[in-house]
Amino acid sequence: MLKQEIEDGQASLADPSFRHDVLRGFEMRPRAIPARWFYDRRGSELFEAITDLPEYYPTRTETAILQACCGEIAAIAGAGRAVVEFGSGSSTKTPILLQAVDPAAYVPIDISGDFLRESSSLLAAAFPGLTVLPLEADFMKPIALPLQIAATPKLGFFPGSTIGNMVPHSSVDLLRAMKASLGEGAMLVIGMDRIKDPAVLEAAYDDAQGVTAAFNLNLLERINRELDGTIPIATFRHRAIWNDDRSRIEMHLEALADVAFGIEGRPFAMAAGETIHTENSHKYGPRDARMLLRAGGWTPVAEWTDPAGLFAVILAEAQPARTAP
Repeated sequence: MLKQEIEDGQASLADPSFRHDVLRGFEMRPRAIPARWFYDRRGSELFEAITDLPEYYPTRTETAILQACCGEIAAIAGAGRAVVEFGSGSSTKTPILLQAVDPAAYVPIDISGDFLRESSSLLAAAFPGLTVLPLEADFMKPIALPLQIAATPKLGFFPGSTIGNMVPHSSVDLLRAMKASLGEGAMLVIGMDRIKDPAVLEAAYDDAQGVTAAFNLNLLERINRELDGTIPIATFRHRAIWNDDRSRIEMHLEALADVAFGIEGRPFAMAAGETIHTENSHKYGPRDARMLLRAGGWTPVAEWTDPAGLFAVILAEAQPARTAP
């Protein structure tokens, strides 16, 4: 009796948007759930573990680029801006930027509140003179930034190639929302993963240790925990597939056998071989990346990459909209 009351209480506290997206995602054909729901506490911890894997080149490559280019970013952007990071995670790359640009404040934004507060505390301790204003929010939606930085020029920070997780029209919508939040005259430092050998990409998203598989399967664990799900986790496996036509890695959860389960009392069934599409990671060539930014209202100002051309860091500016050439 007590166990059932606890489970009912957990279900009632579930994020309504999470519930909506999961139920809708299982009703869709093909099934799909937005990747932002990976990042509960366990998911955030698993992703941090992924970034240290030998196959996962983006984090170490982008970090090296930032170490080399942040001095130039500081010279172009100027001192005294408020750094606003979209999807801050553990902020492992952020100190590199903050040390270089002499910011007026730092606003980390993340959907995982506990993870955000812990990482913000660590960063505040590392930069004792810096005003740190953590903001728990879904950056895919319009954001009201703290009043303390209303009159301060902004420098957005969006590392990690997170822009690649969205289909292009959603990426453009997000870039436009960022421009609206940060204001004209703001600048944006953004990471974008480059197109490369599919074998390198598939290994990066399906590592030998199985950490990415655990990260993907944790979404089902979260559904069971927060939405009173009865999904048999062992009946699903992680798959990473290169879709050349759409220039993206796709992550799926594939049913290994016919399976039936419930979510908040609603019955669902999947046949063997059916999948739940959980993530995209689009890869961009140099011209593609610049065109995407311009479509979102940002004018590229400078660009840096590694010697092998695996990854790019771009600095862009939110200039006034043009109605003529």
